[in-house]
Amino acid sequence: MHDANGRVTLPGFYDKVRVLSKEERAELARIPISDEDWREMTGTKLPYGEKGFTTVERIGARPTLEVNGILSGFTGEGLKGVLPAKAMAKISMRLVPEQDDRAVELQLKEYLGKNAPPTVTWEIKNLGSATAVLVDRNTPAMRAAASALQATFGVRPLFQLQGGSNAVVNMVKTRLGVDSVLLGFGLPDDNIHAPNERQHLPTYIRGIETYIRFFDLVSQK
Repeated sequence: MHDANGRVTLPGFYDKVRVLSKEERAELARIPISDEDWREMTGTKLPYGEKGFTTVERIGARPTLEVNGILSGFTGEGLKGVLPAKAMAKISMRLVPEQDDRAVELQLKEYLGKNAPPTVTWEIKNLGSATAVLVDRNTPAMRAAASALQATFGVRPLFQLQGGSNAVVNMVKTRLGVDSVLLGFGLPDDNIHAPNERQHLPTYIRGIETYIRFFDLVSQK
C-alpha cells in the first residue's frame, strides 16, 4: 500500500493533508534529533518514509500507514504443508490535521475492494479511531507554558508535531471550544508504552517545577 517514494497509495488519502508552512518547517528543523539518533533509539537499519521530508517531519506532519501485527497459518515447531484458510493483519494509520478518520477508513475499504484477489474474502473491523488535532501555539495558556518551560530549563522550548493517540484533545476542542496544552516530560528514548518504559528522574523533577510556574502564569492571564 506504498509506492516507490513511500507515499500511501489509498485513493484520496492526501486530499486534505496540510502543507507545512516555511515557519513550521523551520521550527521542526530546530529539533536536535538526527537520523543517526533515530537509528540508535529504534534499532532500525535506515529511516523509512515519504521522500521529500525529513524524519522529524514524517513523524508528525505526514500521515502514515503501517502493519502492526500479522497472524496466520502454522507457526509451531516442525514442518506442515497445509495452506492457511485465514489471515489477520492489524493496520494503523497516523492521521494529520484536517484528515477525517471516517473518510480514511472508506479509502482503505475502496483500496482493498480494487486490489484484493477475487479468490479472497475480506472484512475490516474498526477497533478505534479519532480525528487529528493541531494545537494553537499562540493561546494565552500555551504562551504561559512556553514561558514556564523556558524559566525552568533555561532555553526557549521547541514546538514539535507529534503522532500520538489522544482523542480527547480534539473532542474538547470541537465540543467545548476549549484549547488544550500538551505539556509532557518524556524523553524520545524513554520507550513509552514498552515493557521497559522509563522516566528520567531529573527531567521529572523539572516537570514538576514547570507545572508550578505554569499554573502561576496561567492564573495571571
